[in-house]
Amino acid sequence: MRALNRKLLRDVLRLRSQLLAITLVAACGVAVLVSMRTAGDALVATRDLYYERYRFADVFAHLKRAPERAARDIGAIPGVAAVDARIVVDVTIDVPGLDEPAAARVIGIPVSHRPLLDDVHIRRGRYLAAGAPNEVLVSESFAEANRLDVGDTIGAILNGHWQRLAIAGIALSPEYVFAVAPGALFPDNRRFAVIWMDGDALAGAFGLSGAFNDVAVALGRGGVERDVIAGIDRVLARYGGLGAYGRADQPSHRTLADDQAQARIGAVFYPLIFLGVAAFLLHVVLSRLITLQRDQIAVLKAFGYRDAAIGAHYVGLAMLAILPGAALGIGIGAWLGHGLAVWHQRFYRFPMLRFELHPSVVVIAMAVSVGAAALGAIGALRRVLALPPAEAMRPEPPARFRRGVLERVGLDRVASPVFRMILRNIEHRPVVALISIFAIALATAILITGRSVFDAAWYMSDVQFRDAEREDATVIFDRPQPARARDEIAVIPGVLLAEPMRSVAARLVVGHHSRRVAILGLDSAGRLYRVIDRNRRAAPLPADGLMLSADLARRLGVRRGDAVTAEIQEGRRLVRRVVVTQTVEQDIGLGAFMSLDALDRLTGDGPTISGVLVRIDPLEERAVYAAFKRLPAVSSVTIRRATIASFDATMTESLRIVMSALIVFAGVIAFGVVYNAARIALSEHARELASLRVLGFTRREVAVILLGEQAGLTAVALALGCAIGYGFVATVFAAAATELFRLPAVIRPQTYGTAIVVVLAAAGVSWMAVRRRLDRLDLVAVLKTRE
Repeated sequence: MRALNRKLLRDVLRLRSQLLAITLVAACGVAVLVSMRTAGDALVATRDLYYERYRFADVFAHLKRAPERAARDIGAIPGVAAVDARIVVDVTIDVPGLDEPAAARVIGIPVSHRPLLDDVHIRRGRYLAAGAPNEVLVSESFAEANRLDVGDTIGAILNGHWQRLAIAGIALSPEYVFAVAPGALFPDNRRFAVIWMDGDALAGAFGLSGAFNDVAVALGRGGVERDVIAGIDRVLARYGGLGAYGRADQPSHRTLADDQAQARIGAVFYPLIFLGVAAFLLHVVLSRLITLQRDQIAVLKAFGYRDAAIGAHYVGLAMLAILPGAALGIGIGAWLGHGLAVWHQRFYRFPMLRFELHPSVVVIAMAVSVGAAALGAIGALRRVLALPPAEAMRPEPPARFRRGVLERVGLDRVASPVFRMILRNIEHRPVVALISIFAIALATAILITGRSVFDAAWYMSDVQFRDAEREDATVIFDRPQPARARDEIAVIPGVLLAEPMRSVAARLVVGHHSRRVAILGLDSAGRLYRVIDRNRRAAPLPADGLMLSADLARRLGVRRGDAVTAEIQEGRRLVRRVVVTQTVEQDIGLGAFMSLDALDRLTGDGPTISGVLVRIDPLEERAVYAAFKRLPAVSSVTIRRATIASFDATMTESLRIVMSALIVFAGVIAFGVVYNAARIALSEHARELASLRVLGFTRREVAVILLGEQAGLTAVALALGCAIGYGFVATVFAAAATELFRLPAVIRPQTYGTAIVVVLAAAGVSWMAVRRRLDRLDLVAVLKTRE
């Protein structure tokens, strides 16, 4: 064994605890990188495989009614490879054991063969049988939430007629990987179902035999989505088409794509923090080691060892700290990544999971780990290479102490000796102290950033469901109704207040900018739904003109007072110019609002509504819900309380899982930084501390001098970490903003408290470990050393 190799082994054994802390920090960073990359890659690979096998469509369109020949016209559009014309309706269903009415999207599929596009995957049971018009397939998430299985039955109102439906199978579809009720923001698996039934039976029930009201289109090779959408709109314009849209705007796909985009940001952000801290720890440890081994380096150079060989020796020490952590992190990351991908399947329903640890991820993980080791060693290597043998033979000159802060402000006479020692030690190594503070602050910031996602989600939930939507239930009709339909809801016993609303599909066009939106018409004097801005203030609806969310206005390139072209996608399909009279900053969606009267004038339809907002007497809830189930023209009923409960349950479970991982990872950072800093401080001040013991200081007093310095740095780091955490939150949320959600930089006090407690606990463990070493300090041996 070469001399340098033996020296390397001795250094590793002597520094094993400090190097182990660095290894764990590096392992955490690599584990985060690998887990997030592999989970993200698994979801993308699974999604793509699922889409391909089950023929997920590229373009979609909904319409009022079109004859079957219109589907042939769509198939003749250049670039179209396949067309699946079908019937899709929204209905109210009665679920055993559920007091509230549930909503369902019913999709007609052929019985004689599988759907041409958007095929279903049967989880349990079987496909629909010929001659059984009452058989259905139901979505898996709905079946699980309501404990339904093959052979059970549910009730449904199909075009005003009550019908009992028998469940033949539990199914999945690529069109509803993420199933959310129309118009809803969050999933409610217990009260929203996707149902597939015999297309001919569904057509007969709704008077659509020989016709269709929904179409899915697959693009052929060379097909241009924009041109195909324009062609479909031309064909369906005369049949009440609501505007075709591509896969990017399909609700399920868009939600999945947004989530994956946000995950990619986290896969870069978090590993950089961990590996940056590992590089810092390496720098501190190696710098201290080289200081202690000046004479050894000089002897090696004097005996002919080249700078490159000595430098490689210390680089090898850095690699021995980082690379085992990288290997451990890759293994842990692959395990966590698989678990994360499986966990995502609770929200995104796939029939399979295509998970693999791709070699490129391993290469990236090893490359960034080597980069972190090189970054941590580079400063120390420069000192090795620049150190002449003759100079290295001499001991390092003693540190120069100057008047400190206490002396300059005149507090040295009143400050205790222990406090003066702590402050002078910090002033002696200001750079190391600042970097330690920053590293601990990053651990605090990681916890704050991770939990703040849930803070923002709960905040938006409060704004949406407690400030904006204050109704108990929202009743949506299956088609626009005369305004008097509101009175039919209002007279139901137990309904305390009923306010009309209307949602109109439109395309807003300004120059070459356009957006498909739903213009929401509200009662100007209404109390149950208010437009709320980012500061939780109600924005009054203008008597005339259009109110836009600020983000939608920016995307259209308009300001208050500008005019937009509104292409109404229903009714008489008028094209009107309307003035933007107000904009409002909002965090959810791209909103467009008008008063009901102004919206009626815009569409030219007269007093029309599409739903009713209802406040219910709590003592009459069950009776009101039972009445809603019997209403023939209702397509869905959304219960606000149930939506909030479902959202809170999902967020609570997610928070528990995410915070468990973050606490471990951030705790490792805090432990690694504080432990290494305390060990180095003990090495540097061992003679001084031993001298104090000889002079009569107790073990507790000596420990306070050593660990008090680290406690002071940690206290400052916690305050800085809270500030950095807020900065991270604002930056990451801005980068991850989508059209559907723009997370506000809202951090609850509990989040700050959790981060502080976790970091203090990790620091406390490291202090206990160092205190044990301090208590076992050999005073005679330490006082005999040169330092």
